[in-house]
Amino acid sequence: MPKPRQPAPPLDVELVGGGRWVLAEQNPDRWTVIVFYRGVHCNLCQAYIGELDRLIDDFAAVGATSVLAVSGNDEADAKRAVQEWGLKNVTIGYGHTLDSMRAWGLYLSKGIRDNQPDAYNEPGLFILKPDGTVYASVVGTMPFMRPPLTDVVETLRWVNDNDYPARGEL
Repeated sequence: MPKPRQPAPPLDVELVGGGRWVLAEQNPDRWTVIVFYRGVHCNLCQAYIGELDRLIDDFAAVGATSVLAVSGNDEADAKRAVQEWGLKNVTIGYGHTLDSMRAWGLYLSKGIRDNQPDAYNEPGLFILKPDGTVYASVVGTMPFMRPPLTDVVETLRWVNDNDYPARGEL
């Protein structure tokens, strides 16, 4: 599990619409935000990533100018999520590997319905500093109990104003 104040694991994924998103190449104003979602099969992910899409400008206003939502979906399913979920603003990555999911400390689940992949990650939210170190993370074992993204924006605003250090490093 990546720890606060330590370098985040590498991340290099393909993007819907072309290109790649490489963590080592990000240059955010203050924060990189990575939301690992389960995949197009997940209705809760649809709502969460939809909210992230609507809040992109709010994240940018607090310095989170590098925001990625990523899953292990293949290109076709990632494109389907963008289209069916009506995403217009958030960068969507796909092809996240099981090995990388493990490196990020994400919980993995086995598909239990016909529309689910054989294996996929449960949700995770990581906030990284510009130097690529972990500032904060929330990792879940189920599709439920994700932090409200409006709260994440307000927390980042408060952290910026109060220069609050990363916690949980021991």
